[in-house]
Amino acid sequence: MKTASVIARYLLALVFIVFGLNGFLHFLPMTPPKSEMAVQYFTVMSASHYLEFVFALQLIAGGLFLFQRTVPLALTIAGPLIVNILLFHALMDPGGIVPGLVVTALWFIVYLQFRAAFFGIFYTEAQPDQ
Repeated sequence: MKTASVIARYLLALVFIVFGLNGFLHFLPMTPPKSEMAVQYFTVMSASHYLEFVFALQLIAGGLFLFQRTVPLALTIAGPLIVNILLFHALMDPGGIVPGLVVTALWFIVYLQFRAAFFGIFYTEAQPDQ
């Protein structure tokens, strides 16, 4: 499982770095979405420069996945990005959801390796320091 986690971690780093950089450098051709709602969504996100923030977060998460010590932070940053990818495709462009599902599966493989870092969030008997 450890080997699978390392491979998944580097694949996540690659995906987030490539697509984060593509947001700034536009080296991958992107076909316009088929749905009118998706076109409106990207128009608003681009006009407001919100996508620049999202692309920067993708770059940060991708860079953090490269170092074992920062993987829990990368998982924390990448989680909401992945949720937004899945929601966008589920609600506006269902035809493109497969890559998002693959990234989700990779995220869970890495999470299983680093789940101990998240015990403080999920442990029900945690008490604040007094």
